[in-house]
Amino acid sequence: MIEDGTGLLTIGELARATGLSVRTIRYWSDAGVLTPVTRSSGGYRLYDAAGVARLELVRTLRELGLGLEDVRTVLAGERTVAEVAATHVTALDAQIRSLKVTRAVLSTVARRGSTAEEMTLMNKLARLSAAERQRIMEEFVAQTLHGLDTVDPDIMERMRSTAVDLADDPTPEQADAWVELAEMLQDPEFRAQMRRAVEFNAADREPGEPRGRSLWFAKRLVELVAPARERGVEPAAPEAESVLRDLFGDADRAAVLERMTAGFNDRVARYRELLAIVNRTPAPAHAEDFAWVVAALRVRAGR
Repeated sequence: MIEDGTGLLTIGELARATGLSVRTIRYWSDAGVLTPVTRSSGGYRLYDAAGVARLELVRTLRELGLGLEDVRTVLAGERTVAEVAATHVTALDAQIRSLKVTRAVLSTVARRGSTAEEMTLMNKLARLSAAERQRIMEEFVAQTLHGLDTVDPDIMERMRSTAVDLADDPTPEQADAWVELAEMLQDPEFRAQMRRAVEFNAADREPGEPRGRSLWFAKRLVELVAPARERGVEPAAPEAESVLRDLFGDADRAAVLERMTAGFNDRVARYRELLAIVNRTPAPAHAEDFAWVVAALRVRAGR
């Protein structure tokens, strides 16, 4: 406090009183959020007790992340603290979402040991809009189904209604799953693999056959295989043959294996798992049952 009986403080005294640096107080004063009440005969800025309180408010608002322009509007009475806080919460939510996406990308890069080019692609995929994400899925489905009019209508309907519903505030796991899923959907090899699976479905379907046979087969497979697995029947065991016979009759095991592996393999299983993570839906059921059938067929096909 200067020794003139006014009770005014210099910047140095204000800094000691508040714990802020002289440089910070001078910067805020130059920015117009902390105005001195007067100047000393030597030209030094002087502040009163109201300035101390104002400085504490400025510090609090700045620590909460508000920019100087927002601080000025509050101090000028143009907006209330509540109004500025609500706006800032919205901005912080958007920043948090962006940070989660950034974390997911960096986590994936670190895990995979990705190159700079791969990292750039992953970052682009992670930041797509909801409409852009859905368009990638729709293009994938359209290419998979193109020209295959004899596919089971239930299967076609399910594929065409497949949605990508990444949360507005995704967890790191969900954001990471979307990046992996998007890469898979655009992978020519995976697209060709899914196309083959649908082609087999179309080829197996008889003219005029009622819809739903594919889903009926999946249900039938689970009904036969799940009890066998629960009894401890291994795919290579002789008892497994009766399950295969109930499912496929006397059909050539190698040909059946080709069809089964087109639609039920590790990549397809991963695709379904990623969709469940992104869409926050239950994990796909009965993958073990289909894997059991594929293993049993491989044993009998000598593969």
